[in-house]
Amino acid sequence: MRVAIRDHGLPTRADAQHLATARCPAPSVQQIVAADAVPPPPVLAMEQPAYLGSDPVDLARYHDPAVFAVEVEAIWKRCWQWVCREDHIPEPGDYYTYEVAHLSYLVVRQEDGSVKGFVNSCRHRATKLKAGEGLGSAAEIRCPYHGWSWSNDGALRQVPCAWDFGHVDPAAHALPEVRVGRWGGFIFINPSPDGPDLLDYLAPLPDHFAGWDIANRFVEVHVAKELACNWKTALEAFLESYHVLETHPQILTGVGDANVQYDCHSDHITRFYAANGTNSPHLAQPLGEQELLGQVLIGDSSLHDPAMQVGAGETARTVMARLLRHAMGEKYRTDLSRFSDSEMIDTIEYHVFPNMVLFPGLSLPMVYRFRPISSDPERTLFEILFLRPNPDDGAAPEPAEPTRVSEAESYASAPGMDPGMGAVYDQDTANLRAQQQGFHASATGVQVLGNYQESRIRHFQMVVDKYLAAGEPRA
Repeated sequence: MRVAIRDHGLPTRADAQHLATARCPAPSVQQIVAADAVPPPPVLAMEQPAYLGSDPVDLARYHDPAVFAVEVEAIWKRCWQWVCREDHIPEPGDYYTYEVAHLSYLVVRQEDGSVKGFVNSCRHRATKLKAGEGLGSAAEIRCPYHGWSWSNDGALRQVPCAWDFGHVDPAAHALPEVRVGRWGGFIFINPSPDGPDLLDYLAPLPDHFAGWDIANRFVEVHVAKELACNWKTALEAFLESYHVLETHPQILTGVGDANVQYDCHSDHITRFYAANGTNSPHLAQPLGEQELLGQVLIGDSSLHDPAMQVGAGETARTVMARLLRHAMGEKYRTDLSRFSDSEMIDTIEYHVFPNMVLFPGLSLPMVYRFRPISSDPERTLFEILFLRPNPDDGAAPEPAEPTRVSEAESYASAPGMDPGMGAVYDQDTANLRAQQQGFHASATGVQVLGNYQESRIRHFQMVVDKYLAAGEPRA
């Protein structure tokens, strides 16, 4: 069941060239950061745009149960997905249960420090070995129904009333394993034995992150919310900044939106790069540098003191970055002097197919995850984690426990969530139920995407189509 991006005719060669190169006339991200006192690293100086055509995108992919069923087989059973952070399961016997759609998996720390992954289902009568998502620690993996047990390496250990199971070969009844990969402090699984290893799948992400040491961070905040929409609906809300003008008008004095940079690096990795500490190109009366500095931007408002003066030849960006290096360095007991102005204050966001969004910056240090809930194509679990730098000396803090927030509750109600940031997430997710309902109400059955600002959405949907086509049953 493939739902392709519809072909409504290609533009002429001249039109295609125009569509491919059309950009906001305001200064680009590269022009803005070129004036920074501490310039960005080379990985942020590169651009990799992709013009992928201008055809409408079919809406059935967001709600059709038949499409969703193929996604489970072709994507969720075949792609790398991150389960937890290394510090969620630091000791032998520690485990984390991961659920996506109706699938369930278990990763367990081994005695030698390695990690193994298993299907979370008893080999006796298929009861879940661990009842639901979350972490714990145990000396063995034991079924809560009849007590069959396995060692933490997956070997069958004990069968109660073994005399009645003479036909059960212990070697043939080990727990089914899934592939495990580890990168950047994250533990990933891939239920399929086929396909690339994790580092090849993630390329070029490991090279891009080589200077960001994402492994050396701890989970400060972890929030989860169920949303009344398809997992792709939710994800795509965070792949573009075109919505900022209408959805987040309060941040236009401080964020470049129409002039965001969008890059498509590989099938599995895309990026957007937005300059902060600058005005939106939409503002008729942009603020001056000193006024920009006085604005309370997203994050800790105490770091943006309006009494700070922008010196001769400086920009608000430079002063903001200097303030953040000092304030965050003291708060997290670490030296941040090596980071550029852009790494300190800008929104740098990578999408890892299918469902991970990762920010390497210091002031906006989030990781997102989007997962379908059970077998419902119109329910999604959206998670937000804030990764802060570990202290240079002393033990890293324990990872924060996840907080569930209902759809009607504000993200700001979660412990540790900045109220301003919570309000922005509330605005984002308020759109999603209406959009999902609009898919059903649509008279045309398609959505029309921007050629540049929404290029990552088109790219994402094309990669979805590749996986769906590969997962189609052969005649």
